[in-house]
Amino acid sequence: MKKLFAVLFAVFFFVPVLSAQVKSADPDVQKMQDTIKQLQDRVEKLEKEYQPVSKITDTSTLSAENENFPKSGVSQIELRDSFNDRQEAAPRPYNLTLDPTYNGFIPIPSTHALIQFNARPRVDLTNDNNYSGNDNMFVTASIPVTGDSQKGGGYQFNMNARGSRLSMDVRAPGISGNPRFYYENDFAGSGSSYLNYRVRHLYGQFHNVIVGQTYTVFEDADAWPDTVDYEGPNAAISARRPLIRYLLLFREHWGLAFSLEKPDCQVDASNDPSATSEFHAPEGGFYIKWAKAGIGHIQFSTIFRDIGVSGALVGDQTTFGWGLNLSSSIDITKHDSFQTQLTYGQGIFYFINDAISNNDAAFDANGKLQPLPVVALMGGYTHHWSNKFRSTASFGFVNLDNQYSQAWNAYHRTYYASTNVVFQLFKRLSFGLEGLYGYKQVKSHASGDVFRVQASVMYTLFK
Repeated sequence: MKKLFAVLFAVFFFVPVLSAQVKSADPDVQKMQDTIKQLQDRVEKLEKEYQPVSKITDTSTLSAENENFPKSGVSQIELRDSFNDRQEAAPRPYNLTLDPTYNGFIPIPSTHALIQFNARPRVDLTNDNNYSGNDNMFVTASIPVTGDSQKGGGYQFNMNARGSRLSMDVRAPGISGNPRFYYENDFAGSGSSYLNYRVRHLYGQFHNVIVGQTYTVFEDADAWPDTVDYEGPNAAISARRPLIRYLLLFREHWGLAFSLEKPDCQVDASNDPSATSEFHAPEGGFYIKWAKAGIGHIQFSTIFRDIGVSGALVGDQTTFGWGLNLSSSIDITKHDSFQTQLTYGQGIFYFINDAISNNDAAFDANGKLQPLPVVALMGGYTHHWSNKFRSTASFGFVNLDNQYSQAWNAYHRTYYASTNVVFQLFKRLSFGLEGLYGYKQVKSHASGDVFRVQASVMYTLFK
């Protein structure tokens, strides 16, 4: 770009001066004309290298490769307004874009690629009626119950910016393979620092093959309700893992994905302090998805796992884990949408957003390792009052069946509810106000609950 501007300046400023000198001078006329011609040739060459977005986003190549590829190059999934956007990071078949204008993308000179750097700094202010167990995020699994020393405590105020994000998206639409590289981090990782760096996504996609770290195939990033709280509903499926995935678009409205993912099972082996989890095979699954612009989408996902443990008392044992997930986001009217998710399985608590350690499997009264059954239900309803004002109500329920060997305070059941208003103060500046309620019950039936009021302000470089 700098070279192009420099040459253009030279042509349009110096050329008239040179031309004037040519008229009054003599033998060097031919040399000056040659110089002018070289400058003009250089400008034409740089103009060819600098291609506008409208030219390098041509999808005719991809359409020729696959008859099911939409000629528009735009996904049937629509980008919903969301305070905590999770849709943009999700891999799509052929990298179909959610934004046909490629807002914020910059062409990379001498290539067919586009790049976007985005930033979402935010600050969250929270006030709890009692100690919630987590000052920064609303995690129902962390709520203290009767018998916990931390239960109670009165009103608690906190302020944090850990949900701030940085991302980089590199795409090359319109060329064979439609490659993409995506990176995203926030500052909600573990550690003693105030801001703990955490990589959320880092993956590459080429010819519909994804390698790196991103959402598990069991998750539906398009079905999350619009919450102000960064954590989101307890019942949502939420996991980002190292994986290899293949995407397939076999109809304009139908997509399929197969995935092999890093195993990460967690066993409650409190009866054997020496026991550790063991991994014998990658985890895998698939999803099938139907989507149509203006209506919404439905996704059916699966996951299959080998859960192992080894210890001095329990020996070497394995068990099989599996899960089914049905999710959707439906546009009821032009201003209203409804998100739902129903999950059931055994040995899949790791994937639940409310997950805490050691709840995939536990030992029965005979000392045999058993996968723990879990059911999760989530719903969200969004209404747009105007272009700048919207509200969402969300609900979540999770129930985990416990085993004989688990302690009295083992996770058993949680409820989550939230309602909010979000003001789009400016195009890139949002303000959200949300009320949240969480309830937790453990194996012994001891329980606890917390109310939270949260106010958040977020700036997005590119909306």
